[in-house]
Amino acid sequence: MMKTLIFDIETVGYPFESFDDFQREYLMRFAEMEESEEKRRIKKDEVIRYLNLSALTAQIVTIGMFDVERGKGLILFQSENREEFKSEDEHFTFRSDDEKVIIETFWKTIEKYDQFVTFNGRGFDAPFLHLRSAILRIKPTKNLIPYRYDSKIHCDLLEQFTFYGLVRKYNLDFYCKAFGIGSPKRGEVTGHNINEMFAEKKFKEIAEYCSKDLIATYELFKVFKEFLEIPK
Repeated sequence: MMKTLIFDIETVGYPFESFDDFQREYLMRFAEMEESEEKRRIKKDEVIRYLNLSALTAQIVTIGMFDVERGKGLILFQSENREEFKSEDEHFTFRSDDEKVIIETFWKTIEKYDQFVTFNGRGFDAPFLHLRSAILRIKPTKNLIPYRYDSKIHCDLLEQFTFYGLVRKYNLDFYCKAFGIGSPKRGEVTGHNINEMFAEKKFKEIAEYCSKDLIATYELFKVFKEFLEIPK
């Protein structure tokens, strides 16, 4: 029997001041080309805001996993304190540690799974995980970026719902609302303010947000399996 795992990550950009002079100059090279001070300021703010999108300028602060067959999940997250607890419905276990440990735990956990489900995982989560692992000298146990047009190993729902780019892309919130699924974007954490939440040490809130992303992805996966997946 195929074992399927949904996964999702949350990332936070490093402080701009943590990069050396050459790195900062490189990151701001296009901002400095803007013609006015106002445009330069806007572009610089944009560069800093998007640092969390690259594995070279950001770290993984949360990795969420959800076992489709068992209906159980594990959320690994960074926190100042080492702690472990369960969600109220006991569907999720939350465990904190540093980035290296949570990535190592992720690779060890996924060894027993055959299929991986994500939302935009091929375009973001998987490459980010592979690159951060290399930076931290961690050996992956699975290839999360296999042949693009075979969803048996990695089923990226964003690619499935756009038919591999044939139609317009929407974010997870939009798909959830279109298909009558509860959106994870309705709480204090929205995905756009992860950096601020992490700076405010709201580690549990970020972890709980990740668990909601997983459930939303799971519900969208069920729609895909029943109505969109084409038997081969």
